[in-house]
Amino acid sequence: MRRKLLLAGVALAAIAGYVTWKSVPAALPTAIAAAEPAGVGALGRVEPASRIRKLAQPGGFSVNRVEKLLVTEGDRVEAGQVLTVLSDADQKDAAVAQAEAAAAQARATLDKVKAGGSPSQIVEQQARIASLVEQERMTRLDAERSEQLVPSGAGARATAERNRAAAARATAERIAAVAQLDTLSHPRPEDVAVAEAQLRGAEGTLARAKADAALSRITAPIAGTVIKIYARSGDLIANDGLLDLADLEHMDVVADVYETDLPRLRQGAIADVIVPGDPNRYRASVREIGWMVRRTTQAGSDPVAAVDARSVEVRLTLDDAGRQALRQRTNMQVQVAIGP
Repeated sequence: MRRKLLLAGVALAAIAGYVTWKSVPAALPTAIAAAEPAGVGALGRVEPASRIRKLAQPGGFSVNRVEKLLVTEGDRVEAGQVLTVLSDADQKDAAVAQAEAAAAQARATLDKVKAGGSPSQIVEQQARIASLVEQERMTRLDAERSEQLVPSGAGARATAERNRAAAARATAERIAAVAQLDTLSHPRPEDVAVAEAQLRGAEGTLARAKADAALSRITAPIAGTVIKIYARSGDLIANDGLLDLADLEHMDVVADVYETDLPRLRQGAIADVIVPGDPNRYRASVREIGWMVRRTTQAGSDPVAAVDARSVEVRLTLDDAGRQALRQRTNMQVQVAIGP
């Protein structure tokens, strides 16, 4: 009898518990969630804010052998600094020197044409003209006297003809000398135009030679740190390029946030960054929310890629402590807890 009473009590207790659970309002979990908004958790990786800049020889350039590598891993470089010199640099520099000489010669020719003759040349030409004028006068007098003697029979007709030819020749020489003096004093516009065109051509050749020489040197596009070198002096630049460059003064965490968690994200939200093996937690803030949902169909080489995942890249700016601790941990996998 006592056993039957005990079983009956257990049954009543179970029924009472079931009734009590069913009587709880169904909206209660939703109300609790609304009162305490949930954050977002995601995997991420450490990455410089500047992104990693992979440098290689200029696209389509046939020469890809390193002649001189001027940096080492860990070096801090400035924007525009020469990092390496390719093997054809000397040849290109010689072409620049030759083009500079041609441009200088063309410029000197133009200056000479514009200036006309020198003062001494002008004085010399004026003296020559004066001499030719006197010579013309004398030959003309001889020609006139010869003509006067022909009718009387005192002079030969052949002599008169020779004197007339000499007078005509003297006149022509005077006219040519006057024209030359005018050229020395006032250069012709067509001569100036030809000289200017030759100078423009020489300057264009020089600009092209300088551009070709610049392609023989690889420079830093940004100020940053050399984090990886793939080719050294004497090596060919392969598919990996020459080196990787990044600005490590500003570090990000790139989190892959699932598309279903996007409505709970906002710019400026504070996040905790958890580094495996590091007891410290680093602070970061949401700076950018990506514009495209990516679908990963295979893991590939990405250390934080998920199979068949649909996610958006979210960039978070690390605080000073996190930047100092993780500046040499590019591509390290971390965990990110983004607050509401």
